[in-house]
Amino acid sequence: QVQLVESGGGLVQAGDSLRLSCVASGRTFFSSDMGWYRQAPGKEREFVAAVQGNSGIAFYADSVKGRFTISRDNAKNTIDLQMNSLTPEDTAIYYCTAEYEGVGRGPGTGTIRPRYWGPGIQVTVSS
Repeated sequence: QVQLVESGGGLVQAGDSLRLSCVASGRTFFSSDMGWYRQAPGKEREFVAAVQGNSGIAFYADSVKGRFTISRDNAKNTIDLQMNSLTPEDTAIYYCTAEYEGVGRGPGTGTIRPRYWGPGIQVTVSS
């Protein structure tokens, strides 16, 4: 049974940094895309970032480019999301995701969506 478990969330102030981590169990994802989605209160769930399994190429939503960095450790079956210069608009539940499927130019585009989801972790940024 595949499980994705997030850690590292919490309450920070605007301008602070936070690092989220996700560990996968049940199978290895070294050849699969892994990434993060988020859902803010009253808004739809949205793509944040992902890293391809084979190429290691990273994809980011425009709203986090230059501030967030995604990384993965295939040996540990983990991915991290380093979030810098946080703003209140980054407040959301963040979901670890794995094994993207669909048609598009990369994770988060076209019909490409993750097959596996973690339970989510809260990130709150105060002004």
